[in-house]
Amino acid sequence: MVASSLKLQDLIQEIREAKTQAQEREVIQKECAHIRASFRDGDPLHSHRQLAKLLYVHMLGYPAHFGQMECLKLIASPRFTDKRVGYLGAMLLLDERQDAHLLITNSIKNDLSQGIEAVQGLALCTLSAMGSAEMCRDLALEVEKLLLQPSPYVRKKAVLTAVHMIRKVPELSDIFLPPCAQLLHERHHGILLGTVTLITELCERSPAALQHFRKVVPQLVHTLRTLVMTGCSIEHSVSGVSDPFLQVQILRLLRILGRNHEESSETMNDLLAQVATNTDTSRNAGNAVLFETVLTIMDIRSAAGLRVLAVNILGRFLLNSDRNIRYVALTSLLKLVQSDHSAVQRHRPTVVECLWEPDASLSRRALELSLALVNSSNVRAMTQELQGFLESCPPDLRPDCASGILLAAERFAPTKRWHIDTILRVLTTAGTYVRDDAVANLIQLIGGAQELHAYSVRRLYSALAEDISQQPLVQVAAWCIGEYGDLLLEGTCEETEPLQVEKEEVLALLERVLQSQMSLPATRGYALTALMKLSTRLHGDNNRICQVMSIYGSCQDVELQQRAVEYNALFRKYDHLRAAVLEKMPLVERGGPQVDEEAKESKEVAQLSEAAPVPTETQASKLLDLLDLLDGPSENAQHPPPLDPTPGDTLIHLLDLPCAPLPPAPIPNLKVFEREGLQLNLSFVRPPGTPTLLLITVTATNTSGGDVTHFICQAAVPKSFQLQLQAPSGDTVPAQGGLPMTQLLRILNPNKAPLRLKLRLTYDHFGQSVQEIFEVNNLPVETWQ
Repeated sequence: MVASSLKLQDLIQEIREAKTQAQEREVIQKECAHIRASFRDGDPLHSHRQLAKLLYVHMLGYPAHFGQMECLKLIASPRFTDKRVGYLGAMLLLDERQDAHLLITNSIKNDLSQGIEAVQGLALCTLSAMGSAEMCRDLALEVEKLLLQPSPYVRKKAVLTAVHMIRKVPELSDIFLPPCAQLLHERHHGILLGTVTLITELCERSPAALQHFRKVVPQLVHTLRTLVMTGCSIEHSVSGVSDPFLQVQILRLLRILGRNHEESSETMNDLLAQVATNTDTSRNAGNAVLFETVLTIMDIRSAAGLRVLAVNILGRFLLNSDRNIRYVALTSLLKLVQSDHSAVQRHRPTVVECLWEPDASLSRRALELSLALVNSSNVRAMTQELQGFLESCPPDLRPDCASGILLAAERFAPTKRWHIDTILRVLTTAGTYVRDDAVANLIQLIGGAQELHAYSVRRLYSALAEDISQQPLVQVAAWCIGEYGDLLLEGTCEETEPLQVEKEEVLALLERVLQSQMSLPATRGYALTALMKLSTRLHGDNNRICQVMSIYGSCQDVELQQRAVEYNALFRKYDHLRAAVLEKMPLVERGGPQVDEEAKESKEVAQLSEAAPVPTETQASKLLDLLDLLDGPSENAQHPPPLDPTPGDTLIHLLDLPCAPLPPAPIPNLKVFEREGLQLNLSFVRPPGTPTLLLITVTATNTSGGDVTHFICQAAVPKSFQLQLQAPSGDTVPAQGGLPMTQLLRILNPNKAPLRLKLRLTYDHFGQSVQEIFEVNNLPVETWQ
């Protein structure tokens, strides 16, 4: 034995008194040398003291692996003082990655069968902390015997060890099923809490256990009702709430047992109503119980009134002064907005108030929920609130807020004018934060609303005259001024205030955009093209426009230079063609984002057939020629067969009329995922009018014997693509080939690059939570070429 070795208290004091890191390392290195020497000498009386000092050194972050074998020796010692430090060292220094941990299996097995409570408790704690799958298989029977020991101390430790074993080796569940039913009658709260946790783990990992424990739902309901109505001893009360930890765990188990099971859900409905109405909400413990109650109500097949009560509880949470509780409420309401939309709508004013929270996470969650609450009946009021928030929200929230307002306006716009006004206000407030397709969407919207051309160009001209820093707004305004500049000068719009604009003012404004340092190259391209269009829209001398084109004919930007050179050529060489080349764009018919193009075309053709049936071949040929003029020449266009004048067949022949080149062959479906009866298939459609758009329908079917619940499909594409996920048809895929779940993905591929898709699936199946992430690289070539 080394005489100069320090005691543990002296070592701690000397380390704390070290002035520098170097002094601390010197003290520890010196003491570790003494500890090594003591281990080599094999001093049996003081080895536990040396190991205790080594464990303190390990807790400070210094290497202590050389003490692993000493832990095994102390565990095998008959002295309790040695076993206590030995087991503590095993929990700190050993883990599954080291083979040495298997050497203590026999020592733990012997200690579990000794009958000494303190030693059994040490062995069970060590096994539950670092027991590997091999150790769990070897010692499962010993732990199962201890579950019914008379000592509450040992039973509680054994239950917690069984939880660890189930998590490590789920197939051991059959061993622990029989004792659990007896342990549910325990009055000891610690044992009962551990038993409920053990049953929860068994049900989540074994369908057989889930079916087995549904029989004990009445007993669990009785236990929870006793806790809520009669209370318990003071030692288990937290802020006046009877053992909230046990209540929360029982509610979590009831949620698992009642999911997709009508009888169990019916049994617990009255109890859940009692818990929801009798729990004190003035303390955080009561709020925890209430929140778990809400989750249980929403996950089981509860009554409609009970679900409304749960939503109202979350609404009260929104008024709580604790930010964490408000965040939990917003997150939960966001999950419920799809299934209980009308109930969540009642709390819309409170949700909107949360937008102005100083906490960024609360404000973001409130924004997501507010956007989810927008529908056709409240779109005006909600959009006004969101636009007010957009003006003062933090910069990191502006992209999400602006994009959300634009999507909501696109889906639920009551009129085209309101839609245009909404987008203009967003572009004026946060134009630099909108998505890339906002400019194209607004141009398409304005182009398709012929009655609003004069109104739109005047609004955009006024906005552009006030601010040229918002690039998307400048681009749209330049396009509209170039396209409808004649309406701007006419002054015939009755929907806006009188605006007197001269030609020179319009040209000066566009030149200002061209010369501004804030203008992007794309914006300058819009302004240059607008000037060129005005040469045919506005009457008078075009010398000023010609001078601008000449100046930009030597611009350093290649794109602008090419445009200017081509426009100069139109003036000098092809002036007789300039008016025809620069004529106005044709009207663009545009539907909402949910409109299916094929159904829309069929509807238009049906209306055409009802209004003007075409009975002869000559009329059909004339119609074909007209469509060819609109769509461009087609050398391979085939004339339709003579139409039968029978009214009943007119629609069929009109649908067969080749108004464009022959449609491409249908894209084959693709199966991308299959596991335990759950299958995921992708079907593809490319709308004829927008070849860069791909519509992918994700269809999930389930042929297994259990429902797939909480199903969420998320997708990601490379940065060169634009992806929009529509809301799924549900979050449950019924068993036995029931109604499939579908979800629509809209992918914009402007560069027609090869498409790669990454999918992440999360769902619950047979009591287990599953997450799958995989990449789909074998998409058909027709999806992107």
